Amino acid sequence: MATEPEHIRVTYNEVHNIIKRSAEQIREFKPDLLIAIGGGGFFPARVLRTFLKSPDTRKNVPIYAICLSLYEPVPGVTDEQIGSEVIRTQWLGPEVAEILLGKRVLIVDEVDDSRMTLQYAVSELQKDAENALQSLPNHKREGAKTKFAVFVVHNKLKPKLGSLPKDIPYYVGDEVEDLWLDYPWEATDIEEHDRFAAAQKKV
Repeated sequence: MATEPEHIRVTYNEVHNIIKRSAEQIREFKPDLLIAIGGGGFFPARVLRTFLKSPDTRKNVPIYAICLSLYEPVPGVTDEQIGSEVIRTQWLGPEVAEILLGKRVLIVDEVDDSRMTLQYAVSELQKDAENALQSLPNHKREGAKTKFAVFVVHNKLKPKLGSLPKDIPYYVGDEVEDLWLDYPWEATDIEEHDRFAAAQKKV
């Protein structure tokens, strides 16, 4: 009989403070916009935006959302595809050129597990940016190139199935062992979740 994997319960405050620490380094990239990978990247992207807000202009960094599924069943996906193939369920709209061209784009997710989702997101967004760039006249392309970076709250210390281009900045809030991470936005009973999280810290 298979044993249940050990869980690490993460609280909202812990995620908030990890992002707060990470924001100082991320500011060096100077992102023009954030692309959150749903659903786990939504909350981290929103918190990160608070710490990236310009102190001079009080201007917020815009957040766009994409949704990708690797482990969750979605309509039309076979059992064989689950866990082995990244499925796009929501993407940027037809205004992709306006969104990406000439921008510094930070892709945000909660955890880097197998790296397959991140690889897919980066690769496909790079293709979109390149296609949009090629639609411009030659003399306008140089200043319209898109620069990408990645931020994850947690990186699991394990061999990765996916990879990222070496020239893309990769920001990590915390490195963790290869254990099951329970995030607070997945909890139906947040008080119980926090009690379990507090009890773990006493062990």
